[in-house]
Amino acid sequence: MKSALSTKETILNSAILLFNTKGYDGTSIRDISNKANVNPANISYYFHNKQGLLEACLVYFFEHYLNFLEEEVNLIALENRKECLNRAIYKILEFQGKNHFLTRFVWREISIDSQVIREITSSYLMKERYLFKRLLEEGEGNNASIYMKIIQLKSMLTMPFLNSQYLREVLHIFPQEKYFIEKYYLVLKEWIDQITVEKKETANQPIPTP
Repeated sequence: MKSALSTKETILNSAILLFNTKGYDGTSIRDISNKANVNPANISYYFHNKQGLLEACLVYFFEHYLNFLEEEVNLIALENRKECLNRAIYKILEFQGKNHFLTRFVWREISIDSQVIREITSSYLMKERYLFKRLLEEGEGNNASIYMKIIQLKSMLTMPFLNSQYLREVLHIFPQEKYFIEKYYLVLKEWIDQITVEKKETANQPIPTP
């Protein structure tokens, strides 16, 4: 007999797989119960309904994702800011690789921008913006400039997992593999070095006289 925890995990994992292949709207509670080999009543017991499953997916993803950022923000006063950002990026890539089906589903649903998704994720995304801003730039800085960097960084973090089919079938790259995570992390690390250098160069330029 399955334990309560394993039954709940089985339901959630089955939902994630089906949400990826059939889409959230195209997946029914009956589909999930058949995939998980459980009674539909079990889904109602643990998650209430399909939206409850959606919320569970998003909460699990963002609680881990933001925790990686928050851990490193808390170390900024003690360690080099760039190293904190590098560690956060590696942790996020590793987490997304291990949970690539969930990652693809979450970023895809956010791109659809539905009312339900906005209600669940708005506070998470505001916190994400704050944490990225703390890790990317010392002090307040220029919001327009820092937001452009956040856009670039988020694009690089999400693209391999959101477009995993393109990577597999066109580039023959598998984003869930450890080899890819290690190599791709070095690319992002190099990008961080570049924007750090650009900031220093700008700061050292002489102030023009009127």
